[in-house]
Amino acid sequence: MLAIAYDSCLLGSLLFFATALALPATGGAAFKNGNALYSAYLLLISYFYFVWQWKKGRQTLGMRAWRICLTTITGGEPTWESLTRRFILACLSLGAFGAGFVWALFDKDGLAFHDRFSNTRLIRLG
Repeated sequence: MLAIAYDSCLLGSLLFFATALALPATGGAAFKNGNALYSAYLLLISYFYFVWQWKKGRQTLGMRAWRICLTTITGGEPTWESLTRRFILACLSLGAFGAGFVWALFDKDGLAFHDRFSNTRLIRLG
């Protein structure tokens, strides 16, 4: 959970910067609530923040701080497809008030919902 908190702070900063870069498109005016294009833009930034780091080093910056690594169930390197599935399902888990994360408390292998259905798992490093 601490890695999630750490990554949330980092992602928030990145989204703030991404918004500043996009403001010239509106003439400096704030984006209207419910703007689908802006929401998709922020979701795409979030996707690349997580999935690119998971693919390139199997860790986000928050995971590195807490010595956690992402791997497949069998110990291999996750594919772009499984990482994309993991990202989408993790977003749904958060949208359901964290239910997908609570799932790990009851899962026989201790896997969160998004890990169970993307064939990934988190492991602690030495």
